[in-house]
Amino acid sequence: MSGIQKILIANRGEIARRIIRTCRRMGIRSVAVYSEADQHALHVREADEAYNIGPSQVKKSYLNIDKILEIALHCQADAIHPGYGFLSENAVFARKCEEHGLTFIGPDADIIEQMGSKIVSRQSMQQAGVPVVPGWDGRLNSAEEAVDAANRLGFPLMLKASAGGGGMGLRLVRDEEELKRLFASAQQQASSSFGDGSLFLERYVQDARHIEVQLAADRYGHVIHLFERECTIQRRNQKVLEESPSPVLSNALRNQLCETAVRGAKEIGYTNIGTMEFIFDEQSEQFYFLEMNTRIQVEHPVTEAITGLDLVELQIKLAQGEPLPLKQHDVRSTGYALEGRLYAEDPKTFFPSPGTIEQLQLPEEGVRLDFAVEEGSVVSPFYDPMIGKMIVHADNRQAAIEQFHHLLKHIKVEGIKTNLALLQGITADPDFQQGQYTTNYLKRKKLLALKTD
Repeated sequence: MSGIQKILIANRGEIARRIIRTCRRMGIRSVAVYSEADQHALHVREADEAYNIGPSQVKKSYLNIDKILEIALHCQADAIHPGYGFLSENAVFARKCEEHGLTFIGPDADIIEQMGSKIVSRQSMQQAGVPVVPGWDGRLNSAEEAVDAANRLGFPLMLKASAGGGGMGLRLVRDEEELKRLFASAQQQASSSFGDGSLFLERYVQDARHIEVQLAADRYGHVIHLFERECTIQRRNQKVLEESPSPVLSNALRNQLCETAVRGAKEIGYTNIGTMEFIFDEQSEQFYFLEMNTRIQVEHPVTEAITGLDLVELQIKLAQGEPLPLKQHDVRSTGYALEGRLYAEDPKTFFPSPGTIEQLQLPEEGVRLDFAVEEGSVVSPFYDPMIGKMIVHADNRQAAIEQFHHLLKHIKVEGIKTNLALLQGITADPDFQQGQYTTNYLKRKKLLALKTD
């Protein structure tokens, strides 16, 4: 198979710029697409070619499959990189790319479809011997069915949407009355967000940690892991700060977790890069499969920092049929990496704060900055409010935290609200510094955002 010469990037913002950088280094031409709201965006200026795909609303632009394919064929791209979000885990899109002779930079459509259903993916992992959170795998069609299942499992439980992610359709239910009251709204949200209102139940693991394993697989049955990322610091079930290695795993547990993820990926015949997410119960030292993301992750720079690998390059090579260039024993984890997400949002309410960035001051050395904006950029209300990521890498965790905290003091953003103070508060907090936190950390530390030292 001849190498990929031109890639259309079906995305925007920092991930589009990130993909462009690797394309340029590999001698591959890049094609940007943009909505009307993004006509002056950085990724549009940096790509070799750029095409308008329509109005600002995502359904009319970045989710417009036919328009994106039309442009890919027009500009004679031979591959499409979906980035994350938007169409990145859309099996229909991946299948249509294949039908039009375009290489989809990701796994096969069938795998995306299989892992896109949390119910099916749970069943697949169970068959592979990967532990899943005890729950009710069948689709629940009514509140009455849910109550019947819940009474067999015992409360508290998580009522979850089978499709999608980002916490949409997710509800914590502590008793029968709460389940009855929340079932319809969860089903409606899942249906409107993902076109699939299927719900299921999982046992609620209290004070858990969220740890994921980065995987890479070729088309010849070889699967390796690239170690784990700890993503426990979350607001509204969405990640804020990630680090690697996890401060809570022993080497024995780390090996067990990573080898389990590899076994699960092999079982389903996974290809390209992907991430298997787990809930980890620190008290019992048990981990449970949560879901699999069949795309590049926002937090992939953490893995790149500790391994020295370029995951986008790896994606491209695997998509064009090359074998894995590494064996498991070739992959080394060096030092400690920390990534923080800078959101255009109120640090206390977490509501988005769109507007014009009047001033942006960023450090220039000693840190990796994956940003989507510059001074004068307009943060649109149409898209995710994340405007950038800051990544540091140091010899050990304490040094990484100190470096990150120092970095935050030298960032200045004016014109919009950001969560900068929240990130400063987290990295200054003794509990975080000692690695003592769970997914409820921000709820517990709700006043932390007020600290700005």
